[in-house]
Amino acid sequence: MFYSTRSNLIASFMGVAFLVGAVSLLVGGRLLSNAMVHEATTRVKLDLNATREIYRAKIKYTKVALQITTLGFAFLDSLKEQNIPDLVRRLERMATQAELDFAGIVTKDGATLCRKGPNAVPSGSSQIVNPIAALAIERMIPVSGTVVLSEPFLLEENPELANRAKIRLAPSEGQQEGHDKETSGMALAAAVPVYLANELIGVIYGGVLLNQETSIIGIIPETVFFQESYKGQIVGKASIFLNDLRIATNITNKNGEKVIGTRAPPVVKERVLDRGERWVDRTIVLGQWYFAAYEPIEDVFGNRVGILGVAVLEEKYGDVEKKALGLFTLITVTGIGLATGLGIFVAHKIMSPVRQLIKASREVSEGSLTPHIGSISKDEIGVLQVTFKDMVAAMGRRRAASQSKLFQSERQASVGRLAAGVAHEINNPLTGVLTYTHLLLRRKDIAEDVRADLRAIAESTERVRKIVKGLLDFSRQTELDPEPADLNRVVRSSISMMENQALVKGVNIKLNPAENLPLVTLDRTQIQSVLINMILNSLDATEPGGNIDIRTANAISAGDKGRRGVEILITDTGCGIPQDHLSKLFDPFFTTKEVGQGTGLGLAVSYGIIQRHGGNIMVQSEVGKGTTFTIWLPLDEQAE
Repeated sequence: MFYSTRSNLIASFMGVAFLVGAVSLLVGGRLLSNAMVHEATTRVKLDLNATREIYRAKIKYTKVALQITTLGFAFLDSLKEQNIPDLVRRLERMATQAELDFAGIVTKDGATLCRKGPNAVPSGSSQIVNPIAALAIERMIPVSGTVVLSEPFLLEENPELANRAKIRLAPSEGQQEGHDKETSGMALAAAVPVYLANELIGVIYGGVLLNQETSIIGIIPETVFFQESYKGQIVGKASIFLNDLRIATNITNKNGEKVIGTRAPPVVKERVLDRGERWVDRTIVLGQWYFAAYEPIEDVFGNRVGILGVAVLEEKYGDVEKKALGLFTLITVTGIGLATGLGIFVAHKIMSPVRQLIKASREVSEGSLTPHIGSISKDEIGVLQVTFKDMVAAMGRRRAASQSKLFQSERQASVGRLAAGVAHEINNPLTGVLTYTHLLLRRKDIAEDVRADLRAIAESTERVRKIVKGLLDFSRQTELDPEPADLNRVVRSSISMMENQALVKGVNIKLNPAENLPLVTLDRTQIQSVLINMILNSLDATEPGGNIDIRTANAISAGDKGRRGVEILITDTGCGIPQDHLSKLFDPFFTTKEVGQGTGLGLAVSYGIIQRHGGNIMVQSEVGKGTTFTIWLPLDEQAE
């Protein structure tokens, strides 16, 4: 049992620690994972916002560069006079400063007047429409934004741009046979109408081709991600898509080549291109997981023509999460270890005094009433030890009291049997002696001195007769005739029978009855005889001018805790009883009165009557100050 309880305590501590640790790991891991995901998705959202602003800033910068060019009077004169060499030089200079891939001027009719590059002066009339310039002529205002340029337009504008625009699809990205490359180009472009005296004289246009573009994509890692790297990889990635085809990016494969020509995940195409929504979630690119954010790109005509996307490497956040979980696991294991040690300590602290108490219990069961229980603890176990010690002491006292009562009962029974036999044997001869003595006293011829002797014989015989009667009363133990009675009324009736004797002696008897006493089942006559005997003893012990106080009250049994009852206290101011006489007070024939003043049977008979009622008599006395007799009678059981 010891080891089982100890093991249970240790197992309980370990179980609680493991349960708390496991729940903490699960909940903490979940919260940490959610926090990481939230942090990463929040970051890519902000990164996408910053990337979009860089994208828009480039468009705005292109437009501003064109507008500034149109402000010069020399430019206006050259355009009015169609001074193509001068216009080409100005276009070249403006394109270089603004980092434009293409720039040119069209007439108000939409025909190309000149452009930068190898085909500065178009030969013949071209049927290819310049979409950005045409829109500016149509709206008569500056326009800027994203525009998709066809291969013929790019070839005519600059063959190098057409070649750059061609993007070969990755081997698994071809959608149909023969379609293994993209030839169209997506550009950031602007067109500004040029007026002279409120008359449109032409449109200047320019832009940046995004296919395989490096300047904007190169700015994003520096500006948005601050060139942050993790395990040799750039954390931040950016991509520009024409429709769902990646045409510009800083994502590279194992060979360090940019993954241009790959497509966006189908879910991104469906959510962003088809629905026009922003999409933020985890995605996989070339076998690596990223937290990514995508949004649609609309051209100057309001059509969704591409996707702008950014991503951050998930591995960085995953490693942080793993480290945190590892730390949590270490803390949990440490906690389980500490809990185990604490369990062993607590089990030892609890079980050591418990084992001592069990050993002490065995000693008590073997008869010892002074078992060794060890040092008293200062906790609840200490309370248990003190309670056990008090219980053993109470057992000792109760056993002593029980032995005393048993001895007294056996002694009374023995005396009673002896008294009954002696009384029957003596009673008949005494009756004969007393009868013949009275017959002799009736004779007239007896001398006076003989008559005096006969009177002495009669008195002595009468005294012996009373003693025999007491013996018979003690031995018979008359059966009870119990009935519910008002205890205060029984006490008052007993006092009234003794008032004259008290008045003659000059002793004051005072009653203090308790109110609302319940009815008590008792033999009224026998209880009255007990009270009269007690009051008579108090009168004999009290000098004239003394007091006898009688009080009734509700009381709990001192010997049987919790048992309800009533008590009668008879207190006198008499001479008191010596301590060495108290233990013999209820023994038959024990009396402190002078010879001839008492038989020593009154208290013994009274004790027997109260015991048969289920009650008890106790006495407290101090020589020279008085005595108190306490009679306790039960309420919850009838007299036997």
